Amino acid sequence: MKAIQKHAYAKPLAKALLMSLLLTGNIGYAQTKNLIIDNIVKEANENSQLESLAHELMDVVGPRLVGSPQMKQANDWAVAKYAGWGITAKNEKWGEWRGWERGISHIDMVYPRVKSLEGMQVAWSPGTKGKSVIGETIVFPEELTDSLAFKNWLPSVKGKFVLFSMNQPTGRPDYNWAEFATPESFEKMKNSRAAQTTAWLANVKRTGLTLKTLPAAFEKAGALGVITCNWSNGFGVNKIFGANTKTVPTVDISLEDYGLLYRLSTSGNKPRISVHVESKEQGLVPTFNTIAEIKGTEKPDEYVILSAHFDSWDGGTGATDNGTGTITMMEAARILKKIYPNPKRTILIGHWGSEEQGLNGSRAFVQDHPEIVKNIQVVFNQDNGTGRVVNLAGQGFLNSYDYLGRWLSNAPESIKKHITTSFPGAPGGGGSDFASFVAAGAPAFSLSSNSWSYGNYTWHTNRDTYDKIVFDDIRNNATLTAILAYMASEDPEKTSRERVVLPVNPKTGEPGTWPPVVKPTRKGGVN
Repeated sequence: MKAIQKHAYAKPLAKALLMSLLLTGNIGYAQTKNLIIDNIVKEANENSQLESLAHELMDVVGPRLVGSPQMKQANDWAVAKYAGWGITAKNEKWGEWRGWERGISHIDMVYPRVKSLEGMQVAWSPGTKGKSVIGETIVFPEELTDSLAFKNWLPSVKGKFVLFSMNQPTGRPDYNWAEFATPESFEKMKNSRAAQTTAWLANVKRTGLTLKTLPAAFEKAGALGVITCNWSNGFGVNKIFGANTKTVPTVDISLEDYGLLYRLSTSGNKPRISVHVESKEQGLVPTFNTIAEIKGTEKPDEYVILSAHFDSWDGGTGATDNGTGTITMMEAARILKKIYPNPKRTILIGHWGSEEQGLNGSRAFVQDHPEIVKNIQVVFNQDNGTGRVVNLAGQGFLNSYDYLGRWLSNAPESIKKHITTSFPGAPGGGGSDFASFVAAGAPAFSLSSNSWSYGNYTWHTNRDTYDKIVFDDIRNNATLTAILAYMASEDPEKTSRERVVLPVNPKTGEPGTWPPVVKPTRKGGVN
C-alpha cells in the first residue's frame, strides 16, 4: 500500500515542487513585503518617539513664526534629530524674512478697578520700549455716515487705545446654544449676530479704509495702540495673526476681557489699561527649508517625498498646525530608516518654511529643484490637525486610483477602514504645501485628518498647544505614511501624471484649468 501511494503521488509532488521553484521569487517578495509592513507597524506601536518629539518641538522650541529665532532653532533641532537616526539632513536657504522675536505681554485694567487681562501682542507688533503705557480706551464708532464722519472722529483716538473689533453678543459657541437654548432663542441670537456683523462691516467700509489699513490710520492720529478680539467661536479661544501697525502695539485680548472694556467704555466709565509688551526687531534674516534624505539604491533619482510645513503662527506653540504633521513625517522617516534602510527610490522629507504666508518654502523648493520635481514618484503631505487620516483624494490625476489604491490596500485594516477615497478628484490650488507640487504636475496628495474641532479651537489660535495632540491618531498617521512611502518606493511602475479634463467653471462658463505654478515670496515682512 505504501509503495502504491508513493508512485501515485510522485507526479503531483514533482509538479508542486516545480511550481514552488518557479514562484520562489514572487513568494519571497510577498513575504518580505509583509514582513517589512509588519515590522513598520510593530516599531510604530512599540517604540514610538512621538511624545518626546512633540515635547522637544512644541514645549522646548515653541512656536515657529517665520523669521523668528525659534524657527531657526527648530531647523537646527530637526537636522540634529535626523543625524541621531543616521539620516542625512540639511537646512536649505530659500529666502529672507523680517526677523522678529516675541517678548512678554502684560495687559491690565487699572481703572475703574484693577484686573489682569488675558491677551498677547500679535506677531510683528511693535513693543512699548521697556515701559508700561497707560491710557483710556475708546471704541471704534458703530454708526458712521461716511468717510468724512470718520475723519472728524479720528482725532479723538489721540492718547488712547482703540478697541477695534466688533463686540460679540455671546461668548458661547453655537454648539452650546444648540444643546441648551430653546430653538427660538438660538435663532434670535443668530439673526441678531448676523445683523450686527453686517452693520459693523458696512460701517468699516464707510471709512474708505479696510480692516488692514485702519490700524495705521489710528497710529498716525496718535493712538497709543490697537486692541482687538479675534474670537474663534469657542470657549476661551482667539485667532492670533499679525500686526498692521509699525510704531504702536497691537494687542489681542480674550472675548471676556474685550467685552468688559467695551461695556465700560460705552457706559461712560472710561476704563484705563496698562500695556507692557516687549519684542525685538532683528532686520532681515535668512529662512530655510529643512530637507532630510534616505538615498535610494536602485532608482536614486526618483523621489518619494514626505511633506509638512515647519513654521507656525505663534499664538500657541503650533502643535496641531503643523507640529503634528511635522512629527508624523519625522517618525515615519525614523521608522523607515530602521526597518527599510535601503529604499529603491530616494525618500526625501521636506519641512517647509513660511507656509502660513503663502506656501513660500515649498514653492521655492519646486522652483529651485526642477530636476527633483520632474522625477517625483509621489508626495504625501499632512497639515490639518491631530486627527487620524480619514480622506485621500486623487487631486485630479487620472490614474491615481490605481497606484494609491494598491498602496493603501497594504495598510492594516485598523488604519484603512477609517479612510474614504475619492478619485480622480480635483487639483488643489492652495491650502497646504501639496498644492505647490500639484501645480507643477507632480502627483502630490493630502493625508487629510478628521477634525477634533480644529477650525475653531486650534487652527491659528492661542490654544494650539501640546495638550491638544491625540497621540493614538498621530501614531496611526505615522504608520500609514511609512507604509505608503515603502509601497511607493518599491512599486515597479512610475506613477502616471496624466490629468483629468476639468469641468467647465460654472461661474465663468470657461473650461476648468490646472492651478498655475506660483512664485514664492522670497523677501517677506517688509514694505
